Amino acid sequence: MAILNGQYIHVINEDPSYEVDITDQPVEKGINLSDHVQRKPRTLSLNGYIVGDDAAQVRAKIISNMDQGIIAKYVGRNAFTGLITSFSSKHDHRVANGFSFSLTIKSVRIATTSYEGTLPTPLGTQVDAVDNSGLKQPKEKSPSSKGKTSSPKSNETTQKAVIKIEGPWQEG
Repeated sequence: MAILNGQYIHVINEDPSYEVDITDQPVEKGINLSDHVQRKPRTLSLNGYIVGDDAAQVRAKIISNMDQGIIAKYVGRNAFTGLITSFSSKHDHRVANGFSFSLTIKSVRIATTSYEGTLPTPLGTQVDAVDNSGLKQPKEKSPSSKGKTSSPKSNETTQKAVIKIEGPWQEG
């Protein structure tokens, strides 16, 4: 008997896998030069049976944990922690009160934030208020120019466009 997230399962075969990536650089003569080794995630493949009156509930729990990305803790001949990446079950006449299954667990590293807490509300972003957007020259259209703009007259005054920005960090 083995335990997967508190559920008893009967495991026939455990197949742990340990792999690495090795980078190779070609050279003119001889074999390639290897200069770096990087570990790949470890995996554990399980084959076995889930039997008993609660076999359907155990299957549903395993599938739910896989779908939700809940960390799986397995203890059998090997101990392993990771995410369930695949699960399949076979329901046939050989197992009367359950089914055979195979599943794969992959070790993962989960990123966490190094920042804790929140910034105080008035600190958010520090941006100066925009007083204006510059001076705008008025343009008037004459009916004879057919869409062309005429130059402003010398006795007209320029207009100042004002943009008002409001937000939780804006004062005044």
